[in-house]
Amino acid sequence: MAKPDKVDAVTELADRFSTATAAVVTEYRGLSMAQLSELRRALGAGTTYRVAKNTLVKRAAEQSGVEGLDDLFVGPTAIAFVEGEPVDAAKALREFAKDNKALVIKGGYMDGRPLSVSEVEAIADLDSREVTLGKLAGAMKAKLSQAAALFQAPASQVARLAAALQEKKGSESES
Repeated sequence: MAKPDKVDAVTELADRFSTATAAVVTEYRGLSMAQLSELRRALGAGTTYRVAKNTLVKRAAEQSGVEGLDDLFVGPTAIAFVEGEPVDAAKALREFAKDNKALVIKGGYMDGRPLSVSEVEAIADLDSREVTLGKLAGAMKAKLSQAAALFQAPASQVARLAAALQEKKGSESES
């Protein structure tokens, strides 16, 4: 018979897997509570960092339809459940792991498939959503400016031609 607290923990973890846009599995062996608190602050409000028992996490992943992560649930495991932009969380985890060698990124899960450590690192190398949107807006503005200049060119050419003809007529009538 399953204990109610374990059933509740599995249900909570399954809900987190279901609602999260991404999950990053880490090993936290050797980190102090102060360091874990610092990591949680670095991850921000959109990410929940949860330490959990491997058996419960396996059941929760199975319950929520997450496949391919069972081999990551070995040793002390903590999962960063990302709700929102996964790039920011991946960057925060990578930076924290650089400063604290005890944190090891094992892999992750996003868009219905497991991620390797290198794929999590690649996500961390991406620009944030705001930066990407800013670049896109700048590129669109540049193309619109080019289009405006292109559409304006024939009208200004006609105006210069008319001015040149008028100047030519004025010089012919004087002579």
